[in-house]
Amino acid sequence: MLKNWINIFLYHLKKNKLFSALNVFGLAIGIAGLIFALLYWNDEQSYNAWNPEKDNVFQVLIEMPDGTVSANQPPILKSLLEKDPEIETILYMKGDYVNDRIFYNGKSEEINKIINVQSNFFSFFPFKIIKGDAISALKDETSIAISEDVAKRVFGNENPIGKQLKVFYGMFVVRAVYRIPGNSSIVPEILIDRIGRNLDSNNIQRDIFNFKVFLKLKAYSNAEDIKKKIEQIYYNELTLNNAKEQGITPDDVIKRDGRIKIILEPLSTARLHSVVDGYPEGRGNYQFLLIMVGLSVLILILSIVNYVNMATANAIKRAKEVGVRKVVGASRGNIISQFIFETILISSFSILLALVIVELGLPYYNEFLEKELIINGNEFYLQLLAIFMITILVAGIFPAVYISNFETLKVLKGNFGRSKSGVWLRNGMLVLQFSIATFFIIGSHIVYQQVNYLSNKDLGFKGDQVMSITFTPPASDYYQEAPLLQNIFNRYTTIKRELSKIKGVEQASTGIVKFGDGAMSSNVAYKEVNFQGQNMAVDFGMLDMMKIKVIKGRGLDEKFASDTINSVIINETALKMIKEKNPLGKEIELLGKKLKIVGVVKDFNLFSPEDQVPPMTIFHATSFNMSYSAIRRVYVKLKADDMENSIADIEKLWTSKVNTEYPFKYDFVDKEYARTYETYVKQKNLFSLLNIVVIGIALFGLFALASYSIQSRMKEIAIRKTLGAETNTLLKELSKQYILYCAIGFLIALFPVYYLLNKWLENFAFRIDITVFPFIFGFLILLVLTLIIVLLKAYTATRVNVLHYLKYE
Repeated sequence: MLKNWINIFLYHLKKNKLFSALNVFGLAIGIAGLIFALLYWNDEQSYNAWNPEKDNVFQVLIEMPDGTVSANQPPILKSLLEKDPEIETILYMKGDYVNDRIFYNGKSEEINKIINVQSNFFSFFPFKIIKGDAISALKDETSIAISEDVAKRVFGNENPIGKQLKVFYGMFVVRAVYRIPGNSSIVPEILIDRIGRNLDSNNIQRDIFNFKVFLKLKAYSNAEDIKKKIEQIYYNELTLNNAKEQGITPDDVIKRDGRIKIILEPLSTARLHSVVDGYPEGRGNYQFLLIMVGLSVLILILSIVNYVNMATANAIKRAKEVGVRKVVGASRGNIISQFIFETILISSFSILLALVIVELGLPYYNEFLEKELIINGNEFYLQLLAIFMITILVAGIFPAVYISNFETLKVLKGNFGRSKSGVWLRNGMLVLQFSIATFFIIGSHIVYQQVNYLSNKDLGFKGDQVMSITFTPPASDYYQEAPLLQNIFNRYTTIKRELSKIKGVEQASTGIVKFGDGAMSSNVAYKEVNFQGQNMAVDFGMLDMMKIKVIKGRGLDEKFASDTINSVIINETALKMIKEKNPLGKEIELLGKKLKIVGVVKDFNLFSPEDQVPPMTIFHATSFNMSYSAIRRVYVKLKADDMENSIADIEKLWTSKVNTEYPFKYDFVDKEYARTYETYVKQKNLFSLLNIVVIGIALFGLFALASYSIQSRMKEIAIRKTLGAETNTLLKELSKQYILYCAIGFLIALFPVYYLLNKWLENFAFRIDITVFPFIFGFLILLVLTLIIVLLKAYTATRVNVLHYLKYE
């Protein structure tokens, strides 16, 4: 029996090559799309899954009264929480990754992920120690732990334990080599512990928020109690102290400044559900992940519907076969089993082709996601098996039951009509295809409009032809005590002077700012108004170089000596916060210092266009000692002509006189900023690609159903032609139902596409409005494509020989 089924399957495969190829290819595309989405899903869900401490490790996040959330905390928490019986231990971490070159035995390597942590780091992130031990890995300030990859790059086959490395400003002894077991929210290449002195209770500053704090709780249920205790600490240490210093009541401070709230975020959910980038590896894009999976499921549904439509459309050609088999004794169950078996074969071919597509497309997919996904793992194979079973159940059972229900006598007489319920189900599937196609056509158009809007939006600054060059001061400059930190600024001044001598350099300046990533953040106070602001420490000429407009007062000018001491410029948003019609000459308090407002600049985008423009202050880099140490970029404006030679001359200067031990690294500000919305550019490209796939699959299904429908009406067409019906009349009659189905599918898709795209646009502070045009455009595209397919098929039908269908009448 099985051999007979295979022979029949191969016979029909050869006889209907086009339909068979479309069936296999359509299903393969749908399955491949879902496999791609599952690989991404599995990778994102696997973050920190290896960590046995993930459910009891929490990061302390602070929500400011203005609604902004930060992962940075003051050192005061450690001494006040470390004896709490509900807390097992506390980990302080200094900021994010930093980069430097390490030196060993005359060889150097650039390391991009160095992080400063406390010695108990491995109790929170228990990486596998392959050499040395976790207890002594960071036992003192001269100890260092390195990743397995760094050990191979620097030491080769040598045992690194006990060896000395030069990094930053001194020599460190390698105490441990570790391997990270899986995807992690922190993936350091080197760990050091140099923050103990900052946590000394005799040297604590309560208003400096520059540490990331992690708590390991004895039980998950303790989180709410700890959150309340930390909020009370902030009330005691900040609100009460501010009230005492200013001679007002705590209630007045809360009324003026608001009250700080605490969020305790578990490590187990941090990757996809964090409210802020609290970990060095950042957050996953949960919305984009859902979009990927959702669109892939839609395409698979479309592929299966397409398969069912093609199978039922092709059934008319096998009706006599089913009738004959029933006459010779085949049962209904036997026929159903045969057609399900054929679906299993088709699905198997489709999955194999899908895996080939995935394997070929994976390098491009990894480049698209900036990941290193592989087809592997028990979880993936179980998911693949589930896809296989679902495809067979959904795509196999209906066509099998449909075909098995042909009435023997009728089909042997040439009557292949089906029940109205079968017709409605088939037409309903076509409407579903139209709805999905409508969703993709309209969605891709709106996504394209939004991304195009971001690309052409006036950002308030001009970053084209402006180089952002990485500046790494020598360790001897950086690690001087605070009064001597001006060495860094003096060194920058020398570089600026040398840059001005290079042909093609129009201007050079610096700023403690990265366009798209922000500046320094701290509290700004004016009379009774307090807010969290972005603070840009810059050199003279920075605003002019970036074409940032001054709309009131003036910019920073070296003609005024006070501009290097206590002058400040604010943006329009900050002006609204302080509610002053004439702000010039007024004083604000910033980092414990009074600064006089000398100008107001037009708002410009400092962060990604997802975010509103924050209140900002701009002052000269020499106004605060701490500004010197944060200078990490030199901005250079180039003339448009001969930029290539100008860049080459700058590189020559940099590698010979500025950073002799470090590679020359630069970017252009406009390109750097564009990467802040790169995810949305990817979403646009994804929508565009899937739009083509969906339309193709939908048209395959339409072709199949139109073929079936017109084939079943050939006798009717022949009679109409005999009675004198014109071709135009016949075309109109044959196509009008598809226009109706197209309109119904479009109407069904209207609400979902409007609602979901509107939710997507809520990500952006600067966004387009959804107009009626994308909907009209989507409907017309769908209608035109439908008519092309249907009319071509209908026109072919009207040209047939009438006698062929009437010779038995």
